[in-house]
Amino acid sequence: MKKYISILILLLIIIACSTTSQTIANNDSTSAKKINDTVRIANDSLEYEVIIIDNGFSTWLASRAYPRNYYSLQYLENKNYLYVTEWNNRVLQPQRYNPNLYEMSINYRPDIHYGYEVNYLIYNYMIYFQNTYKQKLWGNVPSR
Repeated sequence: MKKYISILILLLIIIACSTTSQTIANNDSTSAKKINDTVRIANDSLEYEVIIIDNGFSTWLASRAYPRNYYSLQYLENKNYLYVTEWNNRVLQPQRYNPNLYEMSINYRPDIHYGYEVNYLIYNYMIYFQNTYKQKLWGNVPSR
């Protein structure tokens, strides 16, 4: 579990550290590949990429997550910013929060347009994480 969260956080940091701020093309230019419990989302030019490796996440995403385009892009960006901000606060307080869950900070910048698919995956992973590990990052956590 520690390894999976470390990999996820590292990948989110890599995504967030991209120096370009171009908008990712719409859903038609994205490709989603699911291999075992790995979910990979990338656009054609590979400006941003999210790889989530967590046992059960791909099953949860297919069975419990709301369908794509249920939430607006603005909603997902706002929620992701709030969740990531709280995540980073917990990384800085290992004596208060489980350091095995919050190992690395995430550099999610609201001024970069990651596109719908990337925001959708990050948002749903945060919901999955909160429900699976009984955490509450911010506000009401939907129980799915």
